Amino acid sequence: MAYVNSTRIARKGLLDRVVLLKETITTAIQTRRVYTRTVAELNALTDRELSDLGISRLAIADIAREAAYGK
Repeated sequence: MAYVNSTRIARKGLLDRVVLLKETITTAIQTRRVYTRTVAELNALTDRELSDLGISRLAIADIAREAAYGK
């Protein structure tokens, strides 16, 4: 018994590539906004408030990076 398997290769046109590029850029911008907003909010806190949260000023960038981009 013989089996025939045919697979169609989907080719992406220029418009599909442009749409994908736009989505990629939009996602990157939104992620960067989360990062900058987190940094700004944590920098706005006083040393006492950061201490209460168990955060040092040196860790703000790392915390913001994790919040925006994950581990």
